[in-house]
Amino acid sequence: MMLDYVRIEALRMLRNKRYGIFVVAFPVAFYLLFSSLYGDQTGAGGVRANAVLMVSMSAYGALSASMMSTAVPWAQERQSGWLRQLQITPLTNWTIIVTKLVTSLLLVLPSILLVCAAAVLTQGVSLAPARWAGLILVMWVGAVPFSALGLIVGSLLPPDTAQPVAMIGMFGLAILGGLWFPVELMPAAMRAVAHVMPSFDYADMGQSILAGHGVPISDALTVGAWAVALGAVAVLAYRRATVRA
Repeated sequence: MMLDYVRIEALRMLRNKRYGIFVVAFPVAFYLLFSSLYGDQTGAGGVRANAVLMVSMSAYGALSASMMSTAVPWAQERQSGWLRQLQITPLTNWTIIVTKLVTSLLLVLPSILLVCAAAVLTQGVSLAPARWAGLILVMWVGAVPFSALGLIVGSLLPPDTAQPVAMIGMFGLAILGGLWFPVELMPAAMRAVAHVMPSFDYADMGQSILAGHGVPISDALTVGAWAVALGAVAVLAYRRATVRA
């Protein structure tokens, strides 16, 4: 039954125009724009800017997908009474939450793969197969904290409020995570905030793999800690939402 629920949720989101715009169109369009402006430059370690931008825009797409596929739909289901209906099915509360997270992660993959495909086809970005696999896997699994954050927003806020809050959070995490422009260019106060954001360490894991250095332990621990903390809050928020429902 859980697999059927995942399939239904994924198909429902794929038909959502908001998902198509924020998750498919925007990250690819931003990548094509930025790479046309800065793609020929060479950054630290000799890595071309078009490859660095690929990781940044993949991270932005994954962040957007994970939050947009959880926050607003979850809030709408809570308001419509769908959560109340789920409670009378054989699905346990944990199964429902895990299903939402799994569905969100499935919907993250297209954003990552499409940006990578755009990088290969338009900018000639080339990596060894093992590095491609490691990069995509890390960018995929690393999106868990943002899915959990979306569930928190959807559990606590009504749909008309959840959407702008999710979008503000999404853009804020993207900017402070250095996904749109380097953290080094930020004022000192913003740099201090950026270095504690999960989006910063999330993108840094991808950039490190791109440069051939593997995943920094500090980044992995930080993203993991955010995933555990936000996941725990998501469970508490869901319980509160179901009590209200």
